[in-house]
Amino acid sequence: MKPFNLSEWAINHRAVVVYLMIVAVAAGVGAFFKLGRAEDPAFTIRTMVVGAAWPGATLQDTLDQVTERLERTLQEAPHVDRLRSFTRAGSTTIFVDLDGRTPAEAIEDAWYQVRKKVGDIRHTLPQGLVGPRFDDEFGDTYGIIYGFTADGFSHRELRDSVEDVRSQLLRVPDVAKIDVLGAQDEHFYIEFAMDELAGLGIDPAALTAALRAQNVVTPTGVLQTGDEAISLRVSGAFRDTADLLEVSFAVGGRMLRLGDIAQVRRGYADPPQSLFRVNGQPALGLAIAMREGGDILALGDRVKARMAAIIGELPLGIDVIRVADQPVTVDEAIADFTTSLWQAIAIILAIGFIALGVRAGAVVALTIPLTLALVFALMDLANIDLHRISLGALIIALALLVDDAMTTVDAMTRRLALGEPKREAATYAYRTLAFAMLTGTLVTIAGFVPIGFARSSAGEYTFSIFAVVAIALLVSWFVAVVFAPLLGTALLKAPAQAAGAAPGRALHLYRGLLNGAMRLRWLTLLVTLALFVVAILGVRLIPQQFFPASDRVDLLVDLTLPQNASIHAAAAAAERLDAMLAEDPDLDHWSTYVGQGAIRFYLPLNVQLPNPFYAQAVLVAKDFEGRLRIEERLEESLPEVFPEAVSRVSPLELGPPVGWPVQYRVSGPDPERLRGIALELAGLMAESSLTRQINFNWMETAREVTIRIDQDEARRLGLSSQAVSAVLATNISGSTVTQVRDDIFLVDVITREVGGQTLSTSSLRTLPVALADGRTVALNQIATFDFGQDLPLIWRRDRVPTLTVQADTAPGLLPETVVDALAEGVAALAGGLPVGYDIEVGGTVEESAESRASVMAVVPLMLFLMLTLLMFQLRSFPLLVMVLSVVPLGLIGVVGALLVSGRPLGFVAILGILALIGMIAKNSVILISQIEQERAGGRPIWDAVVDASSSRVRPIMLTALSTVLGLIPIAPTVFWGPMAFAIMGGLSVASLLTLVVVPTLYVTWESLRGSDLRRG
Repeated sequence: MKPFNLSEWAINHRAVVVYLMIVAVAAGVGAFFKLGRAEDPAFTIRTMVVGAAWPGATLQDTLDQVTERLERTLQEAPHVDRLRSFTRAGSTTIFVDLDGRTPAEAIEDAWYQVRKKVGDIRHTLPQGLVGPRFDDEFGDTYGIIYGFTADGFSHRELRDSVEDVRSQLLRVPDVAKIDVLGAQDEHFYIEFAMDELAGLGIDPAALTAALRAQNVVTPTGVLQTGDEAISLRVSGAFRDTADLLEVSFAVGGRMLRLGDIAQVRRGYADPPQSLFRVNGQPALGLAIAMREGGDILALGDRVKARMAAIIGELPLGIDVIRVADQPVTVDEAIADFTTSLWQAIAIILAIGFIALGVRAGAVVALTIPLTLALVFALMDLANIDLHRISLGALIIALALLVDDAMTTVDAMTRRLALGEPKREAATYAYRTLAFAMLTGTLVTIAGFVPIGFARSSAGEYTFSIFAVVAIALLVSWFVAVVFAPLLGTALLKAPAQAAGAAPGRALHLYRGLLNGAMRLRWLTLLVTLALFVVAILGVRLIPQQFFPASDRVDLLVDLTLPQNASIHAAAAAAERLDAMLAEDPDLDHWSTYVGQGAIRFYLPLNVQLPNPFYAQAVLVAKDFEGRLRIEERLEESLPEVFPEAVSRVSPLELGPPVGWPVQYRVSGPDPERLRGIALELAGLMAESSLTRQINFNWMETAREVTIRIDQDEARRLGLSSQAVSAVLATNISGSTVTQVRDDIFLVDVITREVGGQTLSTSSLRTLPVALADGRTVALNQIATFDFGQDLPLIWRRDRVPTLTVQADTAPGLLPETVVDALAEGVAALAGGLPVGYDIEVGGTVEESAESRASVMAVVPLMLFLMLTLLMFQLRSFPLLVMVLSVVPLGLIGVVGALLVSGRPLGFVAILGILALIGMIAKNSVILISQIEQERAGGRPIWDAVVDASSSRVRPIMLTALSTVLGLIPIAPTVFWGPMAFAIMGGLSVASLLTLVVVPTLYVTWESLRGSDLRRG
């Protein structure tokens, strides 16, 4: 029975195949415009934030009774990799990080288990605890941010306008949620003098009770008549300041108004909440998040159109500034990469026409849009958007996907030159090479398996490389055996040059080189081995890197003040920074966050915790060169302008967020001992010229006053520690007694002592404390005061106190280089630590090692798949060994290309090296299959090797040339450059070695077997 030939079927069913071509093109064009657009691929932030507050508790009590209890329970939740906690006196924040191998579909259940387990122990937590609260939307990205500034309007008037805009934008399709930035809650402050109340015999507790009783919301019933139901309402609810001033009290048989004994005013939170500034002006912000699966470009157009209408209705004096515009960034990025894609297509088409001729080049050229159309259609079905990774993968796959078409067309051209009819020539490639081509295609795809199945954030980030390349290569094989033969029968003609004519000069030179290499086979193999050893040694000369910085025009400026600094100090620092930035000619606009870090406007952003001592500015330069100039100027000036702060200027990151590039974690049970070890480590780092801006995530102590109550004297006066604490809270911070219902807001009514916010440690001693009978007593009559220092906060990792020493690298250096240089000194310091204390490398180096480990964990699967495919194709251990022995030789070109270009050997470059394995193996297996076919036709071994190699020169070199030149458009890019150079160098050298070393190995093996190389 004649074997089924897919190419023959395509030629026999010409109309069906042409119809399929038309459908493929139509589907591809439709899919291309339908595909979602994004700057970066979505990857899951496997982090939940669990927080709780215990007002009034000390740092140690909060650690022992809240943080420790919660962490012990959270460790039992499924898939938890590590816990990171941030504890201050009275509050705790715990980051629950899931294992990077956790499947996306299991994350929702993991968060349910976290909530359930914490709920089960809620009854064991201290009384008065607020929470715990859970945030499993930590990874939400707010790609569009508007800033609103106002001239002549109060903060509340501006907030009302912003809230109205928010309500309208929430109705825009694909908007998931909108957060308001920089809003300050309003309060009614009732301020009184304690001595005046005492003189009038007024108990502050009675005043508080009266306020609550008048403003309380309680059911008043429904009057049921014979005809209707009538709701009853009782007056007394507070609406404004006048209502509060008119509250009356019965004191000693007479009535007093609240306005007669206290000051009542309406104001904002004091101290202020997190602030937001735009271009140096106080502002409010609206941060818009897109629903999952939405199209950011379509959302940007809809929001922009809606905002245009809204802005026209805003009062004169309210200005709107688009602070973050991810749709524009995505549009520009997609346009740049799409341009690179078209440039790569043009380069490959030009190579095809020049090398193959007009007719053969036209056949190859037509297969490209057919293949891309099917790829776009399948990407749409697989929900793969167009973004940095998928478009780069398309460019990588582009040169690979013409390989099979070139092989088919080249084989058909050679058969036509032998005088075969078109039908026979068109089906020849399928009969002889189709399955070798398929095996080579599958082997190439297997080379990308570690990229696709690496279970880590970095692996998830780069998954599209595997998916797109796999789709493209499988489609290209289908196009090569179905569409290309049919196109060849229509376009190709027998070459004018006869089949037996002398080979061209290039082929003649190659055959001479090949014959010489095979005659001096041991020297050839020895030289090749020597080059490989040199390449292995040269790897150490290549700088290491995780992911490069982004080439966006954004910059982040961090200001971290001493950890006992107030938000007022952070706001003052932010204003000084704004004044500096206002004079920078390269700056387009900027926004400043005070008391917290920037909201996640960019998926890989390293989001900072809210802290009063922290401020962060997001700068947007006019262009990339301007960004570099701004960065250089700020790095020089910030340490001088802000000597009291730890300042950092950094571009946005690519890949999973890391933060400070150089990090060492010092862990152990005693925080004081940790501080000493961390200072030693920082001193060691400071001795090196490779680091700068050395700092700690916690270190400084803060002043505190312990008020020791004389319990006997307090009881004699009818007081207790609780009563004194309440008095202090009311007098200094204020005490919330009720809430006023104002439109959509609830406004707290706060009672406090006049001047309580301006108390000093000396005036604290004479603070009046109210007694039950209305009299007062000075605080120092019932208490003594101890002045000391304590840590304001503690970070822990997996329940162990952990202090991180952080630093930036010197200009031009990579974190891996710095850590390697410090390794000996750090190891010596760690070796002398007591039991229970440890120093671990964190930051970029740790994240890189984890990501590489996740990739390497899949390499055995990749090798198994490759070996299995090759064995089924070759069915011979010696031939399998020949293929495998050539695969590592690509490292020669990789090392040379990276050293010459100065590109680092990072995570993306390693992915390129793994991809090279499949590319090289594919060329080798097709070449060996061709040799075996020549021998099966009765050719002598030597002639079979030379003829088969000669027939593969053009397809292999054309594919290599197409790949190398096709990668030129993305070679200069920051992200893809290392991978592009690795593939360009590796494939160039490996292709040449494949054409020389594989034949040499073949004849060497046959000579060792005693075969006669000259006679069949």
